[in-house]
Amino acid sequence: MSKKIALLGATGSIGTSTLDVLRNLGFELVAFSFHSNVNRAKEIVKEFHPRFAVCTSNKKSDIGVPILYGRDGLEFVASLEDVDIVLVSTAGTIGVFPTLAALKSGKRVALANKETLVSFGPIVKKTLEKSQGEIIPVDSEHSAIFQLLDGRKDEVENIYLTASGGPFRQTPKDELKNVKPRDALKHPTWSMGRKITIDSATMINKGLEIIEAYYLFDMPPERIKVIVHPQSIIHGMVELRDGAWLAHLSFPDMRIPIQYALTYPERLPSPVRTFNPFEVSELTFEKPDMEKFPGLKLAYEVLKEGRELPTIFNAANEEAVYLFLDEKVGFTDIPEIIHRVIELNPGFDHNSLEGLLEADRWARGKVKEVARKLNK
Repeated sequence: MSKKIALLGATGSIGTSTLDVLRNLGFELVAFSFHSNVNRAKEIVKEFHPRFAVCTSNKKSDIGVPILYGRDGLEFVASLEDVDIVLVSTAGTIGVFPTLAALKSGKRVALANKETLVSFGPIVKKTLEKSQGEIIPVDSEHSAIFQLLDGRKDEVENIYLTASGGPFRQTPKDELKNVKPRDALKHPTWSMGRKITIDSATMINKGLEIIEAYYLFDMPPERIKVIVHPQSIIHGMVELRDGAWLAHLSFPDMRIPIQYALTYPERLPSPVRTFNPFEVSELTFEKPDMEKFPGLKLAYEVLKEGRELPTIFNAANEEAVYLFLDEKVGFTDIPEIIHRVIELNPGFDHNSLEGLLEADRWARGKVKEVARKLNK
């Protein structure tokens, strides 16, 4: 097996793990994107010899290969005739553009960008249905469910996305108002970027995954469950109609779902640490506390309401997280800001990409206004 890859978001945590997978598999890196880490981009060019690079920050530099820029550059490399798989791990809503371009070109999209489905799910689904392309999830929980559902979706009663519970799983609710960014960035299991680590601490990350799962697996919201599993060994479970359960287990390592998205339906050897049940003293499970983590409850509500609300939910959360990281709002302000922005929603055309992009821009612009009123 040999595949040609376009890796969008090559310098982030997912991108770094993907490059390790490509080394092991011997797959060819045809193109990649980076934001502003020029030195890392040069290292990637030196090792993998891609044909193109895309810079999403418009930072002019010489890295040894032709550089394209922004949305146009991402769409170009996602549509290249000799690219087999486009792995989308860019940060933010820009990920939707190469995803749509790749699908229209009949390619596989290995999707690691949450915003693509959370904010633009209906548009992506319509494009997918009309194309010869496919989407394989890279997120560990969605990859687990994807594998467990294979050939048995009609037998499934519920799907379960597991959550570590983040750093504040055992912290009393009334103490969360005192949380500082340095506290919230201490994830107990995974090593991730700053924004997604805060999302895990608020459990809004799991809310975003619920919305993603809805579009990936065509499951109604009430059949998409969340279960807190602090050890992060079980990444997903399905409950079957006859009362049996199936689970996907591995030690936490993003190279496992990344490799599966690239090699599906085949499984190839991997250098990752193999799960050994004798090394694990216990596997425990808890119900998520929707009162302590209201962002999770809000995610279910916006998914059931639909329209442009998931788009606004995602955009408002992202901007509120940045305000928290800058210590301009408190930790518990994040879900409150999202809720207030949603309440101000004037309505947008949720049946078009342009309408959802407008909703995204509007929500981002409202966050600072809402935050100022909240802090008065």
